[in-house]
Amino acid sequence: MQFEEIKELIKLFDESSITSLTIKEQEFAINLAKEQIIATTQLTQPQNVVIQQPQIQTTQEQPKEQKTVKKSGEELKSPMVGTFYRCPSPDKPAFVNVGDRVKKGQTLCILEAMKIMNEIEAEFDCKILEFLVDDGQPVEYDMPLFLVERV
Repeated sequence: MQFEEIKELIKLFDESSITSLTIKEQEFAINLAKEQIIATTQLTQPQNVVIQQPQIQTTQEQPKEQKTVKKSGEELKSPMVGTFYRCPSPDKPAFVNVGDRVKKGQTLCILEAMKIMNEIEAEFDCKILEFLVDDGQPVEYDMPLFLVERV
């Protein structure tokens, strides 16, 4: 790595929000790290530099009391990681709404995963009691999407 490249790298590193960087090329290695530096100077003594590690303050919140109302019904869970959509497109109505009765194989929602729209179908005849996720919300594998009642 040339001297000018190193100077440019240091300048970019200094202007960025990155706190550490290590680059290795064959026999050359450079390690850059940002730390909080407090400098104090006195006229009669050489400059003193004190290096302090950034302190991370964590506050433990008290768990909020949650109203645990167990609703009757069965949860339909996500078969994959993705983004939950209630409608086939923004200008179209939702596939299903609360209170709707759906047949086995009927589309309930879309899960977008890696730019692929996957239609999620009902596994059995049921009535939609509640949506457990919001439209456009990311969901995890096996995360409850709907609360339903078998019919």
